[in-house]
Order: sequence, then structure tokens, then C-alpha cells
Amino acid sequence: MEIKAIGLDLKDDHIKQAVDYGANAGIEWVILTNGMNWQIYRITFSKPIDKELVYEINFSNINPKNENHIEPIYYLCKEALGKSLLDEYHSQKQALSKYYVGQMILTETILDVIKRELKRLTPGVKIENEEIEEVLRSDIIKRDVLEGDKALDAKKKIQKAANTYLRSSSPVPKKENVASTNNESQLEKDLPDPEPAST
Repeated sequence: MEIKAIGLDLKDDHIKQAVDYGANAGIEWVILTNGMNWQIYRITFSKPIDKELVYEINFSNINPKNENHIEPIYYLCKEALGKSLLDEYHSQKQALSKYYVGQMILTETILDVIKRELKRLTPGVKIENEEIEEVLRSDIIKRDVLEGDKALDAKKKIQKAANTYLRSSSPVPKKENVASTNNESQLEKDLPDPEPAST
């Protein structure tokens, strides 16, 4: 935690200082505050070291009766840190980020759904996923959503999740197939012989 004088504007130099302290200590989370404003950063240990502003709290704008205002404060308490709630919040925020949603829209699964709905809307028209992807990339999704480190990171994570899902939902391993084949053979032996067709 890097604490500055109350009321002092938090500037880029202060952020860099806080992130450098955190990176040198091997800490993923850094808080920069002037007492009134609290900025919570997550450090990414890549080359070069990067940071992401996960959220910001301004105590002058907080309504104590609004749960959405209070919950981010709770993430900073000892109990929540012990439960890794800050990491969970960050993961949820990442999943709903423009980078993740933008990359998700370009997956084959979503392109297939869009193609199906377009064909339902315009029967008889031939539409390919590549054409839909081109329209999405050039006319609908902003360029900054699809380019840069955050977009690349989102794409990798989505591909990894898709591969994990495909592996977990793949057919039964061969060993079990052999066992089921043996069971089928036994079942065939137990069944009566079919009666010859009458002529």
C-alpha cells in the first residue's frame, strides 16, 4: 500500500512508484491512496511488468446504504483477502471486459449461432462464418478490442478454456471402450439366436 498526503492528486509517478514497490516485493496487488481516493491495481509479472487498474473508490461519493458502493471496500479487508475475493472480483471483471467479450464473439461457436439466426432471418441465402467474422472485425467490434496485449491475452485464455472443455467432453478413453465392447459381446452371447425368416 502506497499512501500519499490527503488531498494530493494521484499522478502517474505515484502509480509507477506503487507498482515498482509491489513488483520488487513480488506482490500482485497494490493500493495507492491519498485517504479519499483509493486505486487498486493488479500487477502482471510479464516483460515489461504491467499493471491494471481493477477499481477505484472515492470516499466522497460513497453512499453507505448502497451495497454496490460498500462491497468494493469489503474486498480490501483481511477476511476478504484471506478468501481471495479480490481475485474472484478481478476474474469476473475480466470475463465481462470488452476484450473477452470481443474475442468470445469471434469463436466458431458464436459465429455458428449468428449464421444460424441470419439464415433463419433470410432463408436461402448462403452465409459463411468467415464472412460474418469479417463484418464483425471491420464494422462492428472496435479495433482496440481486437488488438493489443489485453486482446491477445483474452484470446489465449478463451482458446485454452475451449481446449480444456473439448478434452473433458471428448469420447470415452479406449480402455473403457474395450470394456464396453466386451460387455456388448457378452450381451450378444446372452441374447437368443434370431429365428430364421419364414419363406
